[in-house]
Amino acid sequence: MPINESRLPELDQELAMTRKTLERVPMDQFDWKPHPKSFSLGELANHLSRLLWWGAETMKTESLDLAPEGGGIKAPPVVRTTEALLAAFDEGVTGFRGAVEGAADEDLLFPWTLFRGGQPLFTLPRVVVIRNTILNHIIHHRGQLTVYLRMNDVPVPALYGPSADERS
Repeated sequence: MPINESRLPELDQELAMTRKTLERVPMDQFDWKPHPKSFSLGELANHLSRLLWWGAETMKTESLDLAPEGGGIKAPPVVRTTEALLAAFDEGVTGFRGAVEGAADEDLLFPWTLFRGGQPLFTLPRVVVIRNTILNHIIHHRGQLTVYLRMNDVPVPALYGPSADERS
């Protein structure tokens, strides 16, 4: 079985659960924070909705510098509606999933490097970056978002099993 075919079921499952969580974000609570050092609810949701951009970039580049000489990565526009949030996420799903689906084994085994200010942070095969850096990052922030939902009395979706609010 090609590597991409082995990765797609997990990717589809995680992205579906992430969308299900993003659908519940109460955008009228955009500025709510659990702590002054935390993302606001809206900032966290925006970040989560845009992480797939990184996945698509991983598939089409040899590296990414988080703090390139001459300026950082251009931040995407902040959205303040559920529709725009889901549209950004869905666009990311299409690009990222399509890139993985179309990748040959040699593309997924290609060494990819993350830099900060020209200094390498790591070099790993793209397939490892997809799982360890992209999907784990998404899962991490989705977990944070479910806590934010709970703290705002928004029903938490069932993800890997029932939640206190959903049986399935």
